[in-house]
Amino acid sequence: MAKVVIIGAGFAGHTAALYLGDALGKDHEITVINRYEHFYYVPSWVWVGIGRMTVDKTRFPLKRVYDKIHVRFVQGKATEVHPDDQYVVVESADDGQIVQVPYDYLLIATGPKLNYEATEGLGPKYGYTQSICTAPHAEASRDAYFAQLERMKKGEHVKFVIGTGHPGATCQGAAFEYITNIHKDLLRRGLRDKADLLWLSNEQAVGDFGVRGVHANYNGRLTSSEEFITAAFKEYDINWEVQKGVYKVDANTIYWEDFDGNYGETPYDFTMLIPQFLGVQLKYIGKDGEDVSGKLANKAGFILVDGIYGQPYDLLVKNPTAWPELYQNPYYENVFAAGIAFAPPGPISQPHVTPNGTTIAAAPPRTGMVSGIIGRVVAKNIIDLVKKGRMTHSERMTEMAAACIASMGDSLWDGSAATIMIYPVVPDFRRYPNEQGRDLFVTHMEMGLGGAWMKRMIHSTFMYKLQGRLGWKVIPE
Repeated sequence: MAKVVIIGAGFAGHTAALYLGDALGKDHEITVINRYEHFYYVPSWVWVGIGRMTVDKTRFPLKRVYDKIHVRFVQGKATEVHPDDQYVVVESADDGQIVQVPYDYLLIATGPKLNYEATEGLGPKYGYTQSICTAPHAEASRDAYFAQLERMKKGEHVKFVIGTGHPGATCQGAAFEYITNIHKDLLRRGLRDKADLLWLSNEQAVGDFGVRGVHANYNGRLTSSEEFITAAFKEYDINWEVQKGVYKVDANTIYWEDFDGNYGETPYDFTMLIPQFLGVQLKYIGKDGEDVSGKLANKAGFILVDGIYGQPYDLLVKNPTAWPELYQNPYYENVFAAGIAFAPPGPISQPHVTPNGTTIAAAPPRTGMVSGIIGRVVAKNIIDLVKKGRMTHSERMTEMAAACIASMGDSLWDGSAATIMIYPVVPDFRRYPNEQGRDLFVTHMEMGLGGAWMKRMIHSTFMYKLQGRLGWKVIPE
């Protein structure tokens, strides 16, 4: 009987658990270790953050799902991995007991460590900024937002600054959704004239989103995501400042360095800034108690897999095979990583080093649809290894399509959304020898009410799929 352990139950880990439980659960031991008892549908927290949806609408209990597919659920915090002896050390959430969970195959899908500490004054717990990166943070953002609404109702003018809070932050898409939803909510409340909205980002250009931007045929001509998003900002009267890495925040001011090495300040009344993401810090302990983390993780805590690391950016963009296809650790072949947990070989967007030596570079996004796809690929390969002794599935991010639907208000009557389809996520200039390195027939951008319907439909569809309900496998990741 094979023992498969998954650490983390986000998009990557939970998707893998569904496939593994469905294929192996009756005859083998599948275990999911997760700190929380619920699965959370993170993309809808932009609506939680303005009070348009409750957290309860974005979550469901994990154990109920896992019981149906014969998956064991351990609620607790994984603290150590012993790859030679093949077990994970877990601190139980119930009573704090330390337990060992043995495995034959291990999938690390922990999601990110939210590195607020990397930016002085960042974060809702010890700093001054809001966040929508966890459910409690999204609720705290909602409450802080409501407090600003009360000020505006009294006639006060409020400045909202939304974007990234570190020179190496990613997940610009979530911040973009949040600022456009704030705009729409203020319109709905009749308070938009009392607010200034500013987009503050480490991107090379508006609409870069950490994927080197997007070019697609839109309204009969080749259009860039910079033009696409800039047009939306102009229509919504949202100002923008990019090429800026935030290094400090205090109670009233954001401090940043720009691409040219200039230092500046941006005042605010309300700010939501996405932090840097790191890998979740686990201890990796060898057979004789030695530290073997160098074989499993890079300095940022992301898991090393079958990518080619250390190439300069100019070579990386020309080498699509540098991106992993199996998400398998090269030293311990029974250890895999998926979603944000795996170490990318480098950035997708062009990194920039300022005259002061600061690297300002949007990190490659590995969330949502990308996480789900990788979780499925790894699960299918573990199933192959258990049943056939060999792997038959692979998918690099240079071969992967991804869709992003950024809502601009949740109303199905006067809402809107920017819908962007990218193929491949990471440009492949060998297969697509154009300036973008992407398939311009598949890559697509659209904006309008239809996107709002699609965004809500995807929320409902994925909440259905991820609960393992009838026909869940028919719904793509």
